[in-house]
Amino acid sequence: MKRLSKDASKFFTKPTTPMSIDPKASVDDFVRGLDGLSFQARNVSQAVSIWEGMLGGKNIIFLGLAGAMVPAGLRRVISYLIEKRFIDCLVSTGANLFHDCHESLGMFHWKGSQHADDLELKDHDVDRIYDVFASEKEFRQTDDFIEKFCAGLDTGRAYGTREFLYLLGRALCEKGKGSGILTAACKAGVPVYCPAVADSSIGIAAAAGRQKGSSRVQFDVIKDVVETSEIASLVDTGVIYVGGGVPKNFIQQTEVTGSVLGGSPAGHRYAIQVITDPPHWGGLSGCTFEEAQSWGKISGGANKVSVYCDATIALPLIVTALAARAGKPGRKTFPAFSCDEKLEISFT
Repeated sequence: MKRLSKDASKFFTKPTTPMSIDPKASVDDFVRGLDGLSFQARNVSQAVSIWEGMLGGKNIIFLGLAGAMVPAGLRRVISYLIEKRFIDCLVSTGANLFHDCHESLGMFHWKGSQHADDLELKDHDVDRIYDVFASEKEFRQTDDFIEKFCAGLDTGRAYGTREFLYLLGRALCEKGKGSGILTAACKAGVPVYCPAVADSSIGIAAAAGRQKGSSRVQFDVIKDVVETSEIASLVDTGVIYVGGGVPKNFIQQTEVTGSVLGGSPAGHRYAIQVITDPPHWGGLSGCTFEEAQSWGKISGGANKVSVYCDATIALPLIVTALAARAGKPGRKTFPAFSCDEKLEISFT
């Protein structure tokens, strides 16, 4: 005889809600409807709600940006987040910032095909990023711009990447075309860090200047470690990760750094990640927030969600829905930064 289970009512509190199609629905209405579904649809909806919660209090919000998001077309999504102060601090790969610089100078990335003949592309100086094409000759123009920018810096001291990128953003504001990530960050006073700056064409341009004798710019990435830990220690923090890699770990470790330096960090209180890497390979990019809790990087009571989806699909959906909810009247409390050599922080 089949055994009858004990009362299971505690498991049956909210039914799934079949989605109805409304041709007149806004993106926010659509995303709210996803909450009645399951799998990654529900996670997308929860990501918007968690991010909205970050905006409602005195929090500092970090964004980690990895992957070829700028060539893929998300540059204006990121700059919008900066302009509207939906984030307070950006940690990015150098590649994304180089590509942002490239487009701020009026050049483009082009629709291509992943099925192209790569040897033919090489013969024509065309670089491929999956189904995106770029001109190597134009990339060299961006290299030259950054090399000349480096030549104008003070060689008597080392620069944290935050100050270096602030000054680069200011140079782009003077000569660039259109609003990008670094220009928006410069205007809004939002700090941008690039802990692996050497692993990019920014590093290549700086190396070219050194070899030619035009510049000897030095980076103080340990200063970045200290500054981001200080930022994270001020108030509760929220984190959003687009991809993983160095930006994700660099933001995660702010809590560990704070502990090593004598503080008592509680871990990030809000956490969202949009990733495609599974956790079972053991890599940081697929690391779950639960694993991060073992390190004290994420608070035990954190409001968190992982969205397993291509960021070019999920992030525009999430940000558009968030903009509809939080765009008016806007965020009431957020940090203001002075981004010169010494970082100074105050709250509005």
